[in-house]
Amino acid sequence: MLEKTKAFLQLFNIFHEHNYHLYLVGGTVRDILLSVPLEDMDVVTDATPKEMKEFIKGDYTYAKMGSVKYVFNGVKFDITTLRKEKHYKDYRHPTDVIFVKDLKTDHLRRDFTVNAMYMDNHFRLIDFEGGENDLCKRILRMVGSPKKRLKEDPLRILRAIRFSLTYQLTIESHLENALINSVKFLNKISQDKIKMEFKKFKNINAKELDEMLEKYSIKHLKDVIE
Repeated sequence: MLEKTKAFLQLFNIFHEHNYHLYLVGGTVRDILLSVPLEDMDVVTDATPKEMKEFIKGDYTYAKMGSVKYVFNGVKFDITTLRKEKHYKDYRHPTDVIFVKDLKTDHLRRDFTVNAMYMDNHFRLIDFEGGENDLCKRILRMVGSPKKRLKEDPLRILRAIRFSLTYQLTIESHLENALINSVKFLNKISQDKIKMEFKKFKNINAKELDEMLEKYSIKHLKDVIE
């Protein structure tokens, strides 16, 4: 963890020198709070991909969505420009991505409260939704309306199951009801996308996973990976 957080501070200084902000976000913040090993570092910035191109040489394949991949001092960073999203066209992708400058607007597009937290270069927590409290109480709660957010992107159903089992989180009642009523939307998602999501179910007890999939009547989806 020390090596990766040190790389973040060094990268922060580069952004700061160019008059931009850089924050840790999402799963990286969650894992720091849980004191578990960090994987790739997730960060956000107020610099657009076009502006970043002037001072870092990353992978700009998904620059249109504000996403840049960058390896810095041997550490993989997923850098995303602060943004808001409008109108999901295909149960997966927003029709419009608008770059913004503030964290409060950006956090509204994130899925669960435990994934909607930020940290600055002093590792001070910025938490608009009570994600830290939910993490302490082991509750999985959605940012915004669960019904709306699951319809936007039905893969969040599988993400909810994965996070619940991985971190031993109890699914909050409103999200629970939305999951039950939204599983039909998974039929709108390609098998390839579902297969990719299931590949992330590593180190999860097989019996617990089967029980959870059975509970939501989606155990048949495992067929796409077998």
